Amino acid sequence: MGKSNSQIKMLAENKRARFDYQVEDRLECGIELKGTEVKSVKSGRFSFSDSYARIKEGELWLIGLHIPPYPQGNIFNHEPDRDRKLLVHKQEIKRLKRKVEEKGVTLVPLKLYTKRGLVKVDLGLCRGKRKYDKREDIKRRDLDREQERAIKERF
Repeated sequence: MGKSNSQIKMLAENKRARFDYQVEDRLECGIELKGTEVKSVKSGRFSFSDSYARIKEGELWLIGLHIPPYPQGNIFNHEPDRDRKLLVHKQEIKRLKRKVEEKGVTLVPLKLYTKRGLVKVDLGLCRGKRKYDKREDIKRRDLDREQERAIKERF
């Protein structure tokens, strides 16, 4: 397992998604990118705040991922806000479609990373959190921090 982990390079994590949604299931997807998009993404120049995935005509699409044009690119640079196809098996798309048809379930990108040179998206099947759930998370995080401080002070 140590060898496969060395080939994974984390590009970014969608921390806002963890705060706004409760992740029920995850799925690793490939993403269809143009040449200059790959260079921009690998250099960390992208934003997936407000991005989500949707199933259209039997295909999975990532909507709202902003990848700015590559600075060293030429006239064939990509369009920054286009919808991008996610590469997933048909059976997975059917399974996701059944789950997304439930009320309140959304497909949200959680992480972007490279694996053996290919850009991958960690897609989460998420249910939106209520305001009181978010408050609970904040309280729990604060209590954990206080416990950590207390432990450090004792030793």
